[in-house]
Amino acid sequence: MRLRNLIFLGIAVVVSLASALAERPGGFHVIGPGGGGAMFNPTISPHDPNTVLISCDMTGSYITHDGGRTWRMFNLRGVVNFFVFDPQDQKTMYAHATGLWRSTDGGETWNLVSPAPSSVRGVKMNSDHADETILTSSDHVGGIYAMAIDPADSDVLYIAAGEREKPGLFVSRDAGKTWQKQGDLASRVRRIWIDPHSPNGARRVFVGGAKALTVVAGSDVKNLPLPAAATDLSLGFGSTAQPVVYMTSEKGTFVSTDGGANWHQCELPGGGAKVRAIATSLHHPETAYLSYSDLVLDGKTWLGVAKTENSGADWKLAWKESTAPANNVHDDWITARFGITWGENPLNMTVADQDPNLAYGTDLGRTMRTTDGGANWNAMYSREVNEKNWTTVGLDVTTTYGVHFDPFDPKRIFITYTDIGLFRSEDGGASWTSATMGVPSEWTNTTYWMVFDPKVKGRAWSVNSWTHDLPRPKMWRHRAVSTYKGGVCRSDDGGKTWVKSNTGMDETAATHILLDLESPVDARVLYVSGFGRGVYKSVDGGRTWKLKNQGITQSEPFAWRLSRSSKGTLYVLLARRSEDGSIGNAGDGALYRSTDGAEHWERVALPTGVNAPNGLAVDSQYPDRLYLAAWARAVGQHGEGGGIYLSENGGKDWQPVLDQDQHVYDVTIDPADPKVLYAAGFESSVWRSTDRGLHWARVPGFNFKWAHRVIPDPQDHQQIYVTTFGGSVWHGAVDGKNEPIDIATPVLQPGQ
Repeated sequence: MRLRNLIFLGIAVVVSLASALAERPGGFHVIGPGGGGAMFNPTISPHDPNTVLISCDMTGSYITHDGGRTWRMFNLRGVVNFFVFDPQDQKTMYAHATGLWRSTDGGETWNLVSPAPSSVRGVKMNSDHADETILTSSDHVGGIYAMAIDPADSDVLYIAAGEREKPGLFVSRDAGKTWQKQGDLASRVRRIWIDPHSPNGARRVFVGGAKALTVVAGSDVKNLPLPAAATDLSLGFGSTAQPVVYMTSEKGTFVSTDGGANWHQCELPGGGAKVRAIATSLHHPETAYLSYSDLVLDGKTWLGVAKTENSGADWKLAWKESTAPANNVHDDWITARFGITWGENPLNMTVADQDPNLAYGTDLGRTMRTTDGGANWNAMYSREVNEKNWTTVGLDVTTTYGVHFDPFDPKRIFITYTDIGLFRSEDGGASWTSATMGVPSEWTNTTYWMVFDPKVKGRAWSVNSWTHDLPRPKMWRHRAVSTYKGGVCRSDDGGKTWVKSNTGMDETAATHILLDLESPVDARVLYVSGFGRGVYKSVDGGRTWKLKNQGITQSEPFAWRLSRSSKGTLYVLLARRSEDGSIGNAGDGALYRSTDGAEHWERVALPTGVNAPNGLAVDSQYPDRLYLAAWARAVGQHGEGGGIYLSENGGKDWQPVLDQDQHVYDVTIDPADPKVLYAAGFESSVWRSTDRGLHWARVPGFNFKWAHRVIPDPQDHQQIYVTTFGGSVWHGAVDGKNEPIDIATPVLQPGQ
């Protein structure tokens, strides 16, 4: 008990730093090293430079009120594509994800603005990622691509909305309750700015698109052509009558000092630079920051950020890295582990309206900040606990598959990650370090699973691959599964170091490994699912492997997960190939069973309407009692053929027991109590059953859009870990208060 208390005292300290805002029900919080995935749309409050919003491509959004020292994740059921702060009220801010959302309490809770909540008739989410479309009785504005608020009147909102190629400028004078179209716009709008010097009530609005800068003043609409197709635009208003406009393109960087009437191309030091993102200060447009790569200078190729202080007349390389880290770039753990080019140069940038020396850049794994005009850049995604050990500050964009516990050391915990591989904690989850030492470099992208030998201290096996995000179909749309790299590694020092251990196994995306606990300690039997290969078996502790596919009829079988019953029956799930909603063809997934240690396989019929088995759990007391997690087909409003199915006779018959959630990734049985089950998936929910799957209730406190699976906490029966597709690992109690979090609009609260 003392050890348990010490472990969670450490975690509690981390949580207090990393959440710093309102606690979620059940105390749910994110654990891990922080960072690790692409971040976008950094937006600084015009009222408080310490308040910043950031989004990612994995549905989470993040807010800090202390200048990036800590962040709080919030979830709006989809990927946010822009944020806007109210220029009059520091507690009011907007975000656009599945709809237009507004917070009036500093980002704690969010209400739907558009479409109107009263018009919502449901949510369509039948695609593979369960991406959401709000269904309404009337929504005349359509998709929303950019927004701005009148600098003197918080009730006056401007949006670019409608069809992507034929958008219009809409204005609301009642804070979004009603909208009127003001004019047509050029295609693919990216930004909107309102001239603060223009008369109140007759505002001049600038709209930046891919091909034109549109200036709208009342009914007068002027489209000013851009010198090239814009990849990014930024605009600021200084002391002159016309704004300064910056843009990036595949042809380089351009600037206009007369509001888009004329343009000149900018020149960086060196040559060959590719430019990506650009940002200026709204009130100090003479200063701008430019993200670049592939710049050749002094015989080296550089990436980083360039800066101008004279409206683009000349540029200096404020962040400049090539073969070694720059002295003025102070990263957390990513550069030390993966090198300079892993995160790349910033994808997005922003500069504070009120301070041109304050800027943020977000890249493929990090958020970086300068407070001194680019003289120094500091990472804002992690915190060093001790040498080579790190903990999140709440800014996590990582996909996880499992949480794994050393049976000989309760303080040693592992997380299997995509993109950053395997991470290890030696202090019960308080801090983390990379744990792929010895794994072949071409396998280090993803560790899908690992297993410990409970009889031999220090012995463990992991399955790894360079191919991530399986079993999502996007991974094989354009690349043959036969080209996937990966395999098995073995450790004899508790996962600190690894050696390749896959003799006889073809290169494959190895996605799961299962240890037969009844096999001899000196001749352990292991099974591995090879995605596109099938099932491999080892009878010598993983030293050598043989393919065991007899009876499996699919070509290049998408072997995904394995399960074994207490009487020795082995199961393998084959992921679905198709994503078009069809069923009854070669694109179907499958479930197979072997009663002779994978020597022969026989097909188990799936439930009617199901063709995407994704997880299988077998009751430890009743080996014929099976729980199947299924992924919906892309048909109808919500998808069909997903949920949890129960068989009490080894798969001869199935009955649905959870159909409220159609995109269930996995089902888990609590090892401490087989009556307790968990299910998780891509519909912002974790589900719990206490009667062997007959009835289910949503677990309060968890609301990340894309959940993977639940791992019960072996130290506390009332606590769980939840792995996610893009939100790292969540940890919390199952008995939290059932109350809304993040979303305050009742009709769109998850689980409805």
